[in-house]
Amino acid sequence: MGTIDISFSSLLVGMFLMGIPCFYLWKYKTGLLKATIIGALRMIVQLFLVGVYLKYLFYWDSPWINFLWVIIMIFVATHTALSRTRIKAKVLMMPIAFGFLISVVLVGLYFLGIVLQINNVFSAQYFIPIFGIIMGNMLSSNVIALNTFYSGLQREQQLYSYLLGNGATRSEAQAPFISEAMVKAFSPLIANMSVLGLVALPGTMIGQILGGSSPDVAIKYQMMITVICFSASMLSLIITIRLASRKSFDAYGRLQEVFREKK
Repeated sequence: MGTIDISFSSLLVGMFLMGIPCFYLWKYKTGLLKATIIGALRMIVQLFLVGVYLKYLFYWDSPWINFLWVIIMIFVATHTALSRTRIKAKVLMMPIAFGFLISVVLVGLYFLGIVLQINNVFSAQYFIPIFGIIMGNMLSSNVIALNTFYSGLQREQQLYSYLLGNGATRSEAQAPFISEAMVKAFSPLIANMSVLGLVALPGTMIGQILGGSSPDVAIKYQMMITVICFSASMLSLIITIRLASRKSFDAYGRLQEVFREKK
């Protein structure tokens, strides 16, 4: 049995459910009603456009075009991450881009080539969705971690200087702040991972089951999706921080002015 299609009229009827959150956002004067409506409209337009170009990506199924699309995703994700942090672009742009690129390629190709053992790892059917889902997870965790890392360094400059003054290397002095960033960014992921299947059924698993896959196949895919997203997020964070540190500190290990001026 294949996936049941949703007609455009049924899709419109389903969208009426947005009236519930919109009503309460308006009633309690949250100021979020306009942002919610704009966000929903953007989602609709963007997903329809995604459907159009994914149709052609799947049709062409070219390794070069598929990898070009990954580069575009990395560019957009880097820009999004920069806009959601208070760090200057000259400090984070290249580290974030390289962190995303190295992590998504290493983890994504490992999963496709070694775990799934696909002959053509650049096949659009697998390459585009897997790399896309990894990128989405890396983005959210990196934004939280980077904000926490640099905010902690700025707030606790005396502690950082004390550690350096007592013989710690720059990496050793940064370790407590990296630890704090990891706790902040990955605690929600760990909590969600621990309740998968009991409290929540994840979207990837539900999508596969609705698409006709047997539950045991869907479960195994969900396990691996969770693992590769967690691993890639951690790897990209470490790469980003290591590379960004070269532009964040002076020759004496002191934190430079890395935050953008508030407008």
